Amino acid sequence: MHTNKKAILVSLCVGVILMVAKFVAYAITNSNAILTDAAESIVNIVASSFAFYSIYLSTQPKDENHPYGHGKVEFFSAFIEGVLIVIAGIIIVAKSGFDLFYPKHIQQLFEGAIIIGITGLVNLIIGLYLIKTGKANKSLTLEADGKHLLTDTVTSAGLIVGILIIEFTGIYRLDSIISILVGFYIIFSGYKLIRKSVGGLMDESNVELVGEVVNILQENRHNSWIDIHNLRTQQYGADLHIDCHVTLPYYYDLNKVHKEISDIDQLINHSTTHKTEFFIHADPCLPACCHYCKMTDCPVRAEAFKREIAWNLDNVTKNQKHFSL
Repeated sequence: MHTNKKAILVSLCVGVILMVAKFVAYAITNSNAILTDAAESIVNIVASSFAFYSIYLSTQPKDENHPYGHGKVEFFSAFIEGVLIVIAGIIIVAKSGFDLFYPKHIQQLFEGAIIIGITGLVNLIIGLYLIKTGKANKSLTLEADGKHLLTDTVTSAGLIVGILIIEFTGIYRLDSIISILVGFYIIFSGYKLIRKSVGGLMDESNVELVGEVVNILQENRHNSWIDIHNLRTQQYGADLHIDCHVTLPYYYDLNKVHKEISDIDQLINHSTTHKTEFFIHADPCLPACCHYCKMTDCPVRAEAFKREIAWNLDNVTKNQKHFSL
C-alpha cells in the first residue's frame, strides 16, 4: 500500500476509536468542554475520509484529461477540512454560549479528564506521524490532517486544565467559558488551513519554494546562462512545475541550446526534494546583455563585461531581461 494511503488509513481508524472514547467521556460528565472535543472528532473522521480519497486520486498517473496529474485535489481536500473545522468551531461556540446562560449539571469530571488526556496523547502521536510522512512525501493533505490532530491535542490539553479547575473550584460556568474559548481557537485554525488551500488552488506563488530554486540556479549558474527571468512555479501535490525564460548566446545551435536547458532541468531535479517538470523558453542574447555576460570566448561581444547581476526573487520573477546594473 502507498505510504500516504497507509498513514491516512491509520489516522481514520484511530479517529473512530477516539471519537467513541470522547463521547463516552461526555456521557459520563455531561460537560460542554468535553462535548467540544468529541464534536471535533467527528470533523476529524469526515476530513480523514475525504483525505483518504484525495490521496488515492492524487497518486493516479497523468492521463489525457489531467496532463498535470491529479495532485491539485489535495488543496481541495485541505479546503474541505478547513471548512469543516470552522463549522465545528461555530457550532461549539453557539451551544456553549447558550449553556453559559442556562447551565447544566456536570459530574465525574476527573474521570472525564483522564479519558480526554489519553485521547490527546494518541492524537499527538498520530499527528506527528502524519506531518512527518506528509513532509517526506510532499503531501499537503497529510500535513493538514496531522496539524489538525495537533490542534486537537492542544485543545484537549487546555480542556483538561479547565476541567480540573472546575472540579477543584466548583465554578461550573467555567465549563461553557472554556468551551467558547476553545471554539474560537478551532475557528482560527480552520481559517488558516482554508487560506493555505485557497492559495494553492489559485496558484499563489510559494515564495519559499521559488527562493530555493533561485538560490540553486544562482549558486550553480553557467557562464552561458546569461539571464533568467519570468520564473513561475505551480505545485500539484508532490510535483512541482516551473517555467521560465533563459537567455543564451544567440549563435548557439539547437543541439547546444537543448543541452543547456537539459542541464538546468537536471540541476533542479537533483538539488530539490520535489519531482520537478521544467518548461524553459530560450531567448537569444542582445548587445545590451554584454556588460553582464561572463562568456570569455564570445565571438560577437559588443561591450566589455562589467559585473555579474545576481539572481534573486525580485529580478528572476519579472518578465524582462536584466539590462540594468
